[in-house]
Amino acid sequence: MIAAEFEPVVQTDRRRSPRAPISLDAKLGRGGLDRALCKVTNVSLHGAKLHTYSPMKKGARIWLTLPRVGQVIATIVWADDFEAGCQFQEPLDDIAFAALTGANAEFI
Repeated sequence: MIAAEFEPVVQTDRRRSPRAPISLDAKLGRGGLDRALCKVTNVSLHGAKLHTYSPMKKGARIWLTLPRVGQVIATIVWADDFEAGCQFQEPLDDIAFAALTGANAEFI
């Protein structure tokens, strides 16, 4: 018989800010003339999850044009076929986040 003591792992959310589920069409640029459409499926002040029509590569720098917000610079932090997570170079402000999610900026 084997006996062991262990301490259960406490799950913590590693995200700096909460994510909001959305479904928005956006434009994606990867430098030069390379432009494509993508769908943003969730967003936070610091990043977003994208569904793309071409594979993305971790570490790639992108220019993401978000509706009602405009262009933001981001870096792909994970990629899996046609899904990717990006981190914005500069966090969104509360007003931009509210514009994307339809939330009232006073309550963010």
